[in-house]
Amino acid sequence: MNDRQIRATSPLKFTLHEQKGRERLLENELVTSSQRQQPTQDAQFSTPPNRLLLLFYLIPVVGFFPSLWTLYRRQGSREQFALSRLSITLAGTWLLGYLLMSFGAETSDFLALRLLILNSFLTSGYFLVSLWLMFLLIQGKAVRLPGFSQWAERILSKHLP
Repeated sequence: MNDRQIRATSPLKFTLHEQKGRERLLENELVTSSQRQQPTQDAQFSTPPNRLLLLFYLIPVVGFFPSLWTLYRRQGSREQFALSRLSITLAGTWLLGYLLMSFGAETSDFLALRLLILNSFLTSGYFLVSLWLMFLLIQGKAVRLPGFSQWAERILSKHLP
């Protein structure tokens, strides 16, 4: 007998068939809700609020603060932690390079123009990399930078989760 066809030869068989159908529906709902709660490694970030939150982490300079807050609270998904670490490492590297080159430009007469030009390249590169990562996130691809993401995980996982 096919599950989709109901043969009601007796009322008892009909109620048993109806109960089995309800149980299957409940099992399907439980399985899908538990799958939604547990993020997978290949998650495509299909829910807009999650994707918007992750995009907010990647905003240059501004995204540093919500990323730091996420790691400080130790609440969030694996994707949020990984993206927060990457965002903090990008912003920290940019800020360190920016400050060092600005300080070097102020103290040196000969290298001042060269360091200011390098400083503008560094800042432009930081903004372009952040925009590229946002574009990858919108497409649903993996948001990782070769070498830099592993470095961010290694450095910040010692101090933050």
